[in-house]
Amino acid sequence: MPGRARVRSFLETRLFQRAVIAVIVINAITIGCETSSYLTDRIGGFLHVVDRVALAVFTVELVARLYAYRGKFFKDPWNWFDAIIVVVALIPASGPTSVLRTLRIMRALRLVAAVPSMRKVVGALFAAMPGMGAIIGLLVLVMYVSAVMATQLFGELVPKYFDELPTSLFTLFQIMTGEAWPDIAEEVMAEKPWAWLFFVGYILMASYVVLNLFIAVVVNAMDDQNTSAEEQRTEDQLTTVLNELARLHARIDAMQSVPRAAPQPVKTPRGNGARRSR
Repeated sequence: MPGRARVRSFLETRLFQRAVIAVIVINAITIGCETSSYLTDRIGGFLHVVDRVALAVFTVELVARLYAYRGKFFKDPWNWFDAIIVVVALIPASGPTSVLRTLRIMRALRLVAAVPSMRKVVGALFAAMPGMGAIIGLLVLVMYVSAVMATQLFGELVPKYFDELPTSLFTLFQIMTGEAWPDIAEEVMAEKPWAWLFFVGYILMASYVVLNLFIAVVVNAMDDQNTSAEEQRTEDQLTTVLNELARLHARIDAMQSVPRAAPQPVKTPRGNGARRSR
């Protein structure tokens, strides 16, 4: 087996992948521990060593994958994601680049690329982006129309919430998240009792209809991904069966094309024939 194929087969083993996941988890835990002054004072040196070892493992793994896959490495966007994280981690975190030290925790995001289930979820999110864009546009339109109405209706009554359009937009965003909206509604309803119609209608439209469409789009994208994966698997199996049938057909044709030997006539002795004729 060539060297590249041997390295590739080793990188694709389940044991190696689990080992990389374990290193990612341990490194994420140690980076979190470094935020504690209590732990840093007592085991800061150990945490630093673990961090350096984890970075060395990530670098060796990245170089091995580059060696094993060569040009194919750059065709996978997840490989680009891993490479950027490792390269950022290799930049010295001192002087002007000291802010990059806070980006070390980005290595924990390598779990997304290492765990297939997480990768599937992120892929579904990216696949749902076109549909989510339309829903975001609908949500912005609903908020804008509602903010203009709220500014005109309640601006003079409750200026701290609805005096101008930007203030109304922020207040409606807060109401959409469900944060302290009863207090806002109660203060407005003290002046206009019918204002509950506006708040109930807006919450039903923004929170229970539009926001739930995000979930529907993402779930639909995940179902499409699962369906496409199953279709691809079925297509691969069908292709394998068709290839086997083609080989069998070729063998049968080859056997039929071989010329058969003509049967040899049976020779009878001349003497016996002459005696019988007499």
